Amino acid sequence: MKTYKFKLYSNHGNRELQKTIDSHAHVWNHFVALCRRYYAIYGTYPGKKALMRHLTKLKRLSRFAHWHLLPSQSLQDVIDRLDKAYTQMFADRKSGKRSSRPRFKRRKLYKSYTLKQAGWQLLQSNYIRIGKRIYRYFKSRDVLGTPKRCTVKRDSVGDVWIIILTDYVEIPLNRPTTGNSAGFDFGLKRYLTGSDYNDYDSPQFLKRSLNAINRANRNHSRKVKGSNNRDRARLNLARKHRRIANQRQDFHWKLAHELTDRYDWISLETLNIKGMKSLWGRKVSDLGFYDFVQKLKYINSKKQNREVRFIDKWYPSSRTCHVCGAINQALNLRDRTWQCPNCHTQLDRDRNAAINIHRVGASTLSEEVVSPSSPG
Repeated sequence: MKTYKFKLYSNHGNRELQKTIDSHAHVWNHFVALCRRYYAIYGTYPGKKALMRHLTKLKRLSRFAHWHLLPSQSLQDVIDRLDKAYTQMFADRKSGKRSSRPRFKRRKLYKSYTLKQAGWQLLQSNYIRIGKRIYRYFKSRDVLGTPKRCTVKRDSVGDVWIIILTDYVEIPLNRPTTGNSAGFDFGLKRYLTGSDYNDYDSPQFLKRSLNAINRANRNHSRKVKGSNNRDRARLNLARKHRRIANQRQDFHWKLAHELTDRYDWISLETLNIKGMKSLWGRKVSDLGFYDFVQKLKYINSKKQNREVRFIDKWYPSSRTCHVCGAINQALNLRDRTWQCPNCHTQLDRDRNAAINIHRVGASTLSEEVVSPSSPG
């Protein structure tokens, strides 16, 4: 399966799509309220099939006659989303995780609806028919495979996008091996510290644009709630955040491609993102470690002879001397360099961690156990 995302041209016809998304928000809120009432009375979730049957009955009532104007498959998809949310909630609670029930959503916060086999069609060139209207989109690449599903989505700025799912199966690219491998340590000072002394710094796009974000925030907060000026200020703030997100995403993709082209396999440390955010907050979100790892894994899955390996997050990569293997239990986060008490080697914290990560990743190939039993 392959997914394509295209932006629609901005015109007056997009208002119809905006209204359709708002109408799906009303359907979502109705069934959320229905599930809550049912649970309060019977103490259980009604189930997907019961909700589907109830949807059919509601469409026969004059009160819900306007639902006939909405695509039938997209209404069914709303129930599919609600059922997945409740199923995930019950699974999380069963495993001991804290999970809240599905919530009501304002129209502005409801972002998309999905059309399956009917209600849409890709046309020649860069045109698409959604319902009875024909829209034009920015076609940045050809759509491979047979289109199976189309999701109409609006972002925080108000632009409308189409997300097309096809049955195309990508064949992994047979790239020649380079014979190179490396371990990388994520950090706040340097984005990636390599075991082979190849380092990569992060531009920190949010930090660079923080003054502009603060000005836009102040401008938005000073406007009267419900006014058109406040709405324009909100769109201005949303555009700045979208620009930062696009810059960060572009940096992640280019770096992931560069690493994949250079190395046959890469070793990384499993990170506790939530714990890092509790300590350093905004900076961790600005760096986007998790999003980068997901992109790196995706690119490696498309190419043969490429692999990403992960070591245990409890392995003391920073505290272990890569020369003699001694563990410095007294090392803390403020120590950027330290001297091994056993062999007296002067070590850089991040470089030492990267070398250890590479060594542990290489040991998995020969099935050796090099990780100590005690967490660091």
